[in-house]
Amino acid sequence: MKNHLTACTSVMVGKDASIDGSTMIARNDDTFLPLTPQRFFVKPANDHQHGTWVSNQNGFKAPYPKKAQRYMLTPNADVKHEGVFAESGFNQKNVAMSATESVYGNEKALACDPWVKNGLAEDSLQSMVLPYISSAKDGVKYLGKLIKKYGSPEGNGVLFGDKDEVWYMEIVTGHQWVAERIPDDAYAVCANEVAIQQVNFNDPDHFMWSPNIREFVKKNHLNPDKTGFNFRHIFGTFNRQDRYYNTPRVWYGQHLLNPEIKQSPVSGDLPFICHTTHKISVEDIERILGSHYNETPYDPLGKGPKNLKLKFRPIAMNRTQNSHVLQIRNDVPSDRSAVMWLCFGVPAFSPYVPFFANANDTDPSYAHTPLHLDDKSAYWMYRKLSMLVESHYPQFSPEDADFLISVHQKFREHVNGAIKDSKDLSGAKLTDYLTKQNHKIVAEMRKSTVKFCHHLMAEGLTLSKLTYDMDKNL
Repeated sequence: MKNHLTACTSVMVGKDASIDGSTMIARNDDTFLPLTPQRFFVKPANDHQHGTWVSNQNGFKAPYPKKAQRYMLTPNADVKHEGVFAESGFNQKNVAMSATESVYGNEKALACDPWVKNGLAEDSLQSMVLPYISSAKDGVKYLGKLIKKYGSPEGNGVLFGDKDEVWYMEIVTGHQWVAERIPDDAYAVCANEVAIQQVNFNDPDHFMWSPNIREFVKKNHLNPDKTGFNFRHIFGTFNRQDRYYNTPRVWYGQHLLNPEIKQSPVSGDLPFICHTTHKISVEDIERILGSHYNETPYDPLGKGPKNLKLKFRPIAMNRTQNSHVLQIRNDVPSDRSAVMWLCFGVPAFSPYVPFFANANDTDPSYAHTPLHLDDKSAYWMYRKLSMLVESHYPQFSPEDADFLISVHQKFREHVNGAIKDSKDLSGAKLTDYLTKQNHKIVAEMRKSTVKFCHHLMAEGLTLSKLTYDMDKNL
């Protein structure tokens, strides 16, 4: 398939590695076009589903399960032409899912198990899985059964999280896959290449795999190593695109969290599972997803040599359509513990707005996104902010950094205040309250973002190159 093949960057954090005991899965959704407008809304639960899901991208078809949970999604606005691509969100059982991180199996493996043209692809994947799962591990099992039945037309890495576990699943041929649980005290960064390394088939608590993968590898002589089962070595690639487009992003994400470790940005041996000496916060993940090799010679917005500034593909890009951190806290009651931090602009310049997952709708400015620029939708508002900052980056980036710091403090106060003020609520009353809190922060951010954009526009008028100093009396 992949005429819509995305080129994303993902981050996953176990609960003991985070600063507050949260599990977190996060990803930049990057398309091949600068503008692929997206929406954010809540699909209600349905206990009487019927009919068939049909992809308008590759013709995949599958019957709907009878019962579907409520779930959040961030699909394309132009479903007719671009497909659904529900991408990211929580279901009502506080299971987080982000799909997908595109990965590429090598030609030797694909020759033995080719892609299935009308199999389960990214445009259908989130919609076919998230409403029907009850845990992160259940998500892997459920998707694994679908891949066995329908096959896959492309390589995908899929992120799952619940309050206890984080799982990463890589589909690398038409029917072969492996999933690894991120250890509680660890983190991982992925960027469009097979990431999982040694698979321990004696540890089903931390690894899952397609039913016949060992026999498949042995029969087709795919393992290049004398010992072990290194999934990356068997199914992955290590080519020029990896070295300049993919691997450097993993290197920089690990550099931000482990600056004391010296590694090469083009190394094919960067670890998948990593540990830090400090605890990881939502802000740390946002810094990774909003980065562009800051403070290195490779920063395309920096002052390094031109040949180095354009050498590697950065993490944050103008074609990042949404960036998200799906956080599940363990220090508050479960019915208010899941928060989706969502950025609809370029994450280098725009804020991650927090939304409680226990909600029954989203603000119209998120739920309805026109295909062309307007003055109402959140998507276009944050795209405008991103363009303004980048257009005069040396002048505007310090003010933008201050703006992001100030609103993130507001976000923290908002989330903590809503949790505290709702301590006596439960059930439908709590859902209604948290829904209103989501609407409230959207309204506050619209007011402050529009004001900031107007300030930048006024300041930008003084930076025009069509100017000339002359005698004030002339």
